[in-house]
This record gives sequence, C-alpha cells and structure tokens, in this order.
Amino acid sequence: MTELAKKRPEFRNINALVDLPTYRLPAAGFVSILHRISGLVMFLLLPFVVWMFDTSVSSEISFAKFKAAFNIGVGFVPGILVQLVALVLIWAYLHHLIAGVRHLYMDANHAVSKEFGKSSAVVTLVLSLGLTAALGAKLFGLY
Repeated sequence: MTELAKKRPEFRNINALVDLPTYRLPAAGFVSILHRISGLVMFLLLPFVVWMFDTSVSSEISFAKFKAAFNIGVGFVPGILVQLVALVLIWAYLHHLIAGVRHLYMDANHAVSKEFGKSSAVVTLVLSLGLTAALGAKLFGLY
C-alpha cells in the first residue's frame, strides 16, 4: 500500500542567490514586506518630520525658510531631494495606514479567504500608490 501512496515533496535548504530571484511572491507578501519597510521609513524619517513641523509653525520667517527648503534647498541639499524625501514619507505613511487598516479588518473578521487576501492586497497597493501619486503631483506643483 505504501507503493501506491503519493510521494511527498522533499524540502531542502534554499540558496538565496539562486532560488529567491525565481520565487514569485504573492501580492499579500509584497504588502506585508512593504508594511514593515514603510514603518521603518517613518521611524527613520521622524527627525525630518519634527523639523518640518517645527519649521512650518514656529513663525512666519521660519515658514518662509520651510518653503525655501522645498523650492531651492537647504544647505548643500537641493530642493528636489527635500521634495523626494517628503514624497517617500508620504508613501510610507499612506501605505502603512492602508495596510494597517487591512490587517485590522482581517484580524477582526476571522473568516478571511485566500481570494480576499489577494484582492485586499491589490487594493492596498493601488490605493497607496494612487494617493501617493496624487499628493506627489501636488507636492511638485503639477496642480
């Protein structure tokens, strides 16, 4: 009877340089990894957030310096780099927020299917990138 049994797959150690580039990560896996990355980005850019808040609300002169930092730069850092860092921060916040709401919904609703996991991951990616593009267009003065 053991001859008729289906052969079980063998598991082996993976070689990261060979196996990982060929592995297709599902959308939910990308969302999970990006959720962790966005949290790290927000944590690392916290001094930048504090600087932006402090500079923008201290006085009219400091607000003018804040606007100049985004337009012409501050010190040796060009303005486009300040805008790009702010865009990364916008993406990190939006993605972390939307993915966090997705995770909270899945935790509250215990009967989550594989199809819902995939579709909600795609919605999370589309919403976070779409909102980032819209706010990035505003940040770079396109409207």
